[in-house]
Amino acid sequence: MKIPGVNAANSQARLFALLAVLCALCSLSARSPRRATAQTQPQPTPAPLTEQERRGRAIYLRGESASGRELRATLACGIDLPASAMTCANCHGERGEGKTEGGVTAGNLQWSNLTKPDGHTHTDGRRHGAFDAASFVRATVEGIDPAGNKLQPVMPRYELAAEDAADLVAYIKRVETAREPGVTDAAIGVGMLVPAKGALAETGQAMRSTVAAYFEDLNSRGGINDRKIELRVAEAGDTPAATSANLEQFVAGGQVFALVSSMTAGADREIASAAAARGVPLVGAISLTPLADVRANRQVFYLTPGVAEQSRALVNFAARKFDKTARSAVVYTQGDTISTISAEAVEAQSKLIGWSPPTRVASKRGLPDPSAALAAAVAELKNADTRVVYLFGADAAALLAEAAKLGWYPQVYLLGVTAGAGILDAPAGFKDRIFLAFPTVPSDITPAGLADYRALAQKYALASDHVAARLSALAAARVFVEGLKRAGRDLTRERLVAALEGLFDFETGLTPRVTFSPNRRVGALGAYVVGVDLEKKQYAVASGWIGSER
Repeated sequence: MKIPGVNAANSQARLFALLAVLCALCSLSARSPRRATAQTQPQPTPAPLTEQERRGRAIYLRGESASGRELRATLACGIDLPASAMTCANCHGERGEGKTEGGVTAGNLQWSNLTKPDGHTHTDGRRHGAFDAASFVRATVEGIDPAGNKLQPVMPRYELAAEDAADLVAYIKRVETAREPGVTDAAIGVGMLVPAKGALAETGQAMRSTVAAYFEDLNSRGGINDRKIELRVAEAGDTPAATSANLEQFVAGGQVFALVSSMTAGADREIASAAAARGVPLVGAISLTPLADVRANRQVFYLTPGVAEQSRALVNFAARKFDKTARSAVVYTQGDTISTISAEAVEAQSKLIGWSPPTRVASKRGLPDPSAALAAAVAELKNADTRVVYLFGADAAALLAEAAKLGWYPQVYLLGVTAGAGILDAPAGFKDRIFLAFPTVPSDITPAGLADYRALAQKYALASDHVAARLSALAAARVFVEGLKRAGRDLTRERLVAALEGLFDFETGLTPRVTFSPNRRVGALGAYVVGVDLEKKQYAVASGWIGSER
């Protein structure tokens, strides 16, 4: 079934326009003569890893091959496991220093130790000469040391292709001396990726100045773990490919440890790929379409839900009002990414909770007689006794008007980001029947969070514009700093990722509470559902937080 539709606006602009409406209820800014600025000049840091060494690092730390094939590990007892379940770093340490657990000692893998001219004598009496690249690979693959002795049974044997083995050796030669890019004894280089041109340039500048102020204030109080944070900024490109290329170039110089509070909308897959290639975490990516699959995205953390998570929450909200036999339909704009993702999420969630699949209605642009197509589509839904309509991207006002002509008033569910202000003028028959999903509401801003922001705004003369973007950027910076605190002084990207994966119900004071895990990269999974008061022409919260899980 097809009906006419309308073009969708830029997803980043829509996101911040939506948040701006919600934040308008709060007076958040103040002024003072002091201003914060971001560092733009690079500071000396150790040479970055080569491409081969980065590939070897992925094998050592995560058991992942650059080829994409799964690496396997076999124990002496015959148990076969993915190498990711038994990584080198798990036993030998992130820096190859070796460690002892449960009475079992995993040896020092630092190259200076492996290649000692006098060789090695182990506590069990096993002796052998120095390793070289070939004997190290043999020990890893076959479990045999340079003298032909078998290694301990607890040492797994890894299946490695020749190129993977070469990559691993290259990194082992650097593991002792390698230092995290952007980290010195005194400072941590942190990057932001924001638009510097076009319609969102002012928004990007607002985010940049807010994060710069936050870090400068943090530095004035001693920084994190005796290090100051140095903020550097890169420009988002005009296309996803350009943004990915800018990010790659920005990180390649070795001045950036991690990224924070960056706009990724429209380029999420490309940015996740670039971040993975460089192993650089990005905390607080801002997008309506977060790449939530950890298999495709390990490095990028999103704080708030995208349209898919919000759409799934709408289905769960509808399930509170209707039983699973209620007929539903999803109306979306054909060819529009936001609408299509939302429609697919509704279908998937309906299946997950045991509802019949919704009728899919594709809104198509450019039909010769849109009113006739619309009337036919609405009549068909009415005759099918459709009681729930999910409406994404299509002309909501026209559809509701046509439904009113037929005396058909189903419950209608929309996303706040695509609904448009005209929804407040819907026909009176839809009273208490229209609901919108929002990723955050003003009550997420706690008294403490509001006070902290006002103090920061006053101290650093933050302007009163683009408050929604400022709050989003600040919340992400807070999550990032919490991750740094938990990762500790011996800071690595892996430890930061692990620390973030341990965040549970973390209060930013500005957003819904944030939870991450090894299998979760969206901090808040769900949405708030807001009703439409057609008499007062305003929104009213209809529920608390609705999760997007089953």
